[in-house]
Amino acid sequence: MASPTADGVDRPLAGYPGALRPLTGELIASVLANRGYPVETDPAGDLVGRWADSLIWFLRPGTAGELLQVRTVAAPTFTIEYVPALHAFCNSWNHDRLWPKAFVHVEDDGRARICGEVIADLEHGVTPHQLDQLLDRGIATGCQLATEVARLPGGVLP
Repeated sequence: MASPTADGVDRPLAGYPGALRPLTGELIASVLANRGYPVETDPAGDLVGRWADSLIWFLRPGTAGELLQVRTVAAPTFTIEYVPALHAFCNSWNHDRLWPKAFVHVEDDGRARICGEVIADLEHGVTPHQLDQLLDRGIATGCQLATEVARLPGGVLP
C-alpha cells in the first residue's frame, strides 16, 4: 500500500501511518480505492464489489460499526437437494482453513449458496495498513472459496 501520508490532510488515509483510527465506511472505501478495487454502495448503504462472478460485501456490524466483515457470496446456486453435500464441503473447508469461514445460506426461493466471511473486531481502531491487509486477505480467501465452490457438482451460474 502506498504511504497514507501522501493522501492530503483532509483525506481518510492522511496522517501518521501508525495512528489508529475508527473503522468507517469512508476509510474502507479509501483503502479499497487505493488498491484500485472498484466498489459501490448498495441501496442499504453497504460497500460491495464484484470479483469474477462473485460478490463481496464490506460490512460494519456491531453497536458502533466496529466490526469489519468481509462477506463473499459465491455465484453458483444449488437446488435444495445439494444442501447436505454443501454442508459437508463447508465443514471440510472450515476444518482445513482459518479464512474465510464458509457456510450454507438457503434463500427464500429455496436455492442454496455458499458464503464465506472474515470478521475482525476493530473496537480500538485500525491503521490504514492493517485495514489494507485485512481487506486483502478477506478478498483473496473469499475468491479462493468461490473458485472451489464453482467446481462443485450441481452449481448453476446466474
